[in-house]
Amino acid sequence: MSRRTVDTVMAEARAASFKTRSIKNAAKNAGLLLALRMVDLTTLEGKDSPEKVRALCRKAVCPGFTMQGPLASVAAVCVYPSMIPHALEALREFGGREESPRSVSAHQTHIKVAAVATGFPSGQFPLSVRIRDTQEAVRAGADEIDMVINRGAFLAGRFDEVAKEIREIKDVCSASASLGGPAHVHLKVILETGELETLDNVRRASDLAIEALLADGGQGPAGTGFIKTSTGKVQPAATMPVTLVMLEAIRDAYLSSGQMIGMKPAGGIRAAKEALHYLVMLKETLGDRWLDPDWFRFGASTLVNDIVRQLNKQESGRYAARYDVTES
Repeated sequence: MSRRTVDTVMAEARAASFKTRSIKNAAKNAGLLLALRMVDLTTLEGKDSPEKVRALCRKAVCPGFTMQGPLASVAAVCVYPSMIPHALEALREFGGREESPRSVSAHQTHIKVAAVATGFPSGQFPLSVRIRDTQEAVRAGADEIDMVINRGAFLAGRFDEVAKEIREIKDVCSASASLGGPAHVHLKVILETGELETLDNVRRASDLAIEALLADGGQGPAGTGFIKTSTGKVQPAATMPVTLVMLEAIRDAYLSSGQMIGMKPAGGIRAAKEALHYLVMLKETLGDRWLDPDWFRFGASTLVNDIVRQLNKQESGRYAARYDVTES
């Protein structure tokens, strides 16, 4: 793997430039609706309970309403592995899974269940424990696994070790069906960029993760996969310069291999306006093919409400009060 350096000043300047684009009303409305469909609605707290996850799933199925009716559902809910059965049950009840005969709205899609695994959020557990953690998550029915790399190993220069661990976790995802899980389980590799210290390290970790994800040619049951900024437990989490560096790594991998890799900025993205900035950056860096929930996600817990408020503002000219939009 060749090592690429990043011009930090230029990366920060280019990232800032995406905030200056003028987005007209029709494009803004379309962008907000797209951003809503790209959300992984997340709860990853020590106080999580089946009841909280149930409420999260209701919100995921029907995030809110405009004068046109109910809004489209989000892409996924992201929970701890112990909450997977509760999420699946709630999504079926509320019509958020295709196997359910019930439907909440004509816009309804199949909401995925993503689970954090591999010793989240530290990534410091023995590999055997992390593999077993992932196996249990896919057996429980997770559609997606959000794994976290061992940053200590990466920062110590043990790159082969980190790459091997990614490959082994992806092998578990590819073997999901034989474990009694879904036929296709996709892997998102969390770099925890807030602990990587420099944009050079972010680029090197991105290249390493992408190379590991594509080690099987991207042709197995787990497909290619995603790279993801953060766990949401470390600050800074997602930032535009970091995301830009990761998008450029995805672009370069696509140009050399022809394989698409997904991207998920997560942590700290709370405002609808900020989500639009990310979508502008995505379009101008990777192009229209990535403007799809299959290839781009926002990891968020509060972003949805601001998108709902902004969509209502687009229609009525007035902001809804924060208490007029449900928290979950």
